[in-house]
Amino acid sequence: MLIVIFAFFMILHLDMDCFFAQVEERENPRFKGKPLVVGADPKSGKGRGVVSTCNYEARKFGIQSGMAISKAYKSCSQATYLPVNKELYSRVSENIFRIVEGVSKIYERVSFDEAYIDLSKVVKNYKEAEKIGESLKKLIFRQENLTCSVGIGENKMVAKIASEEDKPDGLTVIKPSQTLKFISKKPIRDIPGIGPKTENKLEKLLGRSNLKIKDLKALSKKQLIDEFGKKGEDTYFKARGKDRSKVGSENKTKSLGREVTFDENTTDPEEIIYTFKNISKEVSGLAEIEKRKIKTVVVVCRFEEFDTYTRQISFDPVQPTEELIYKKGIKLLLRLFLKKARPVRLLGVRVLFG
Repeated sequence: MLIVIFAFFMILHLDMDCFFAQVEERENPRFKGKPLVVGADPKSGKGRGVVSTCNYEARKFGIQSGMAISKAYKSCSQATYLPVNKELYSRVSENIFRIVEGVSKIYERVSFDEAYIDLSKVVKNYKEAEKIGESLKKLIFRQENLTCSVGIGENKMVAKIASEEDKPDGLTVIKPSQTLKFISKKPIRDIPGIGPKTENKLEKLLGRSNLKIKDLKALSKKQLIDEFGKKGEDTYFKARGKDRSKVGSENKTKSLGREVTFDENTTDPEEIIYTFKNISKEVSGLAEIEKRKIKTVVVVCRFEEFDTYTRQISFDPVQPTEELIYKKGIKLLLRLFLKKARPVRLLGVRVLFG
């Protein structure tokens, strides 16, 4: 007799709605209903720096995270611009994750405002999972007066895409029988791990743009592996609604970073260095919130022809500071900039935790 045992997986993805901006609105109700941007000051330092996050009123003007603060200001000069208050956001984040721990001990903290929660041993079916999602949202709102969006699915990818379906303050449940239909018409960038560079390569492979997830089925596993290696195999399965990654037991993110795209390609050393310093400051603030040591600084530089280069330096784990990240990274950036001697389109900084 052949006995087939089906594994039962139930993943919940929690994503706080425009976290920094929402916390600021909570602390200062006069900001509600008006465009609010958290990040650099557009009126100082020649308006350089980046947007950390913004509320939905600001997004109506086309403002988004990672955008140059000067571009955000051009889009909406009437918005309120606030600095990053890392101490406040850290306290609120810790409160939220204490609530998460009451739901399940198996969770993966992606960042200070996002997490995957494994409900496989907590509930028996999707109806119970939906009730857990509703309870989690109510608890967070009751205790922190903040809204979040929740997605529930058979794996991490589906849960994450589901959490974006009904923002803000949404709850979307996707049962296994609904997975393929749900993801098929989504843009391929909705698949975690597919960024602009991978998207561009996939468009070249298929000979067209604006690809949907269903379009990736036209590529064989071999084609994807030949082009992307292990990531290609992962993409093959995700295009079919399968995500083999597990909810991490360490509950900690492995890295974090920020990127900024210039309004116009630039060779101005002053502008490049100033912007890099602002990004380093931004990343150091986010890293300090995690209260962990870093072991690697990664620099990303994209030139006018869209060719992108990364350089990194590793060291014994240390506490993250703005000065450390800047000093480690600027040496890598300057070597790269001097070697290529071409206009820069994008800069980025990322740190890996030790």
